[in-house]
Amino acid sequence: MASSLTQEMVVTSAAQDAKALRQVLQSVTPSTCPHTYNFHMHTTASDGRLDPEELVKQAMDLGLSGFAITDHHSVSGFQVAHRWLEEYRNWYQVEVPHLWVGAEFNAELCGTEVHILGYAFNPNHEAMQPYLQQEITTGEAFQAKQVIGAVKQAGGLVVLAHPARYRVSASALVPTAAELGVDGVESYYAYHNPSPWQPSPRQTQEVWLLGEAHGLLHTCGTDTHGLSLLQRL
Repeated sequence: MASSLTQEMVVTSAAQDAKALRQVLQSVTPSTCPHTYNFHMHTTASDGRLDPEELVKQAMDLGLSGFAITDHHSVSGFQVAHRWLEEYRNWYQVEVPHLWVGAEFNAELCGTEVHILGYAFNPNHEAMQPYLQQEITTGEAFQAKQVIGAVKQAGGLVVLAHPARYRVSASALVPTAAELGVDGVESYYAYHNPSPWQPSPRQTQEVWLLGEAHGLLHTCGTDTHGLSLLQRL
């Protein structure tokens, strides 16, 4: 049996496997979320209502293949969920959903405040430390260029969250974000919180076309803040 140290190294490697995540994102479609993958969810570690353990249990009950917890400026919810998931896997000797490291960061882009999602990065990397203090950064660190660069330095993928939800249009934000090095856009997002959850058709088409024009990956997520992974609120 591998030592606990070796097992932890393997687990960490899986949670930070940006290559595997990139391959998944290359196959994302409008129907991928919320029953196969979900890359945008919050826990009580930031402004969500689900405890990390409750979120993981729902993810398993839904039969998710993989997911990411994206608390604001924090990975503490991910860490709790990660430990619970691995203990469950080791105890019952079963396959569990792939959980990637994730977080959501506030930043300035094109003169407005946006949200940037970071995935599969090393949370212990020096570049990430200003962004994982559970509070919004200021000054130069608040600039999108700096946030994107930090996640990249830490080996992660960067995605512009819900591009059609800001004061500045997606048609301005996406090209600029692409120039700064983002890897993808959150193309499939429910802007008006419909029930059941489904991507907003007009915004989906706009963001998807912009992503394609700039060679970006497409992601999906419910942006859960409430008690169900199938809804935003």
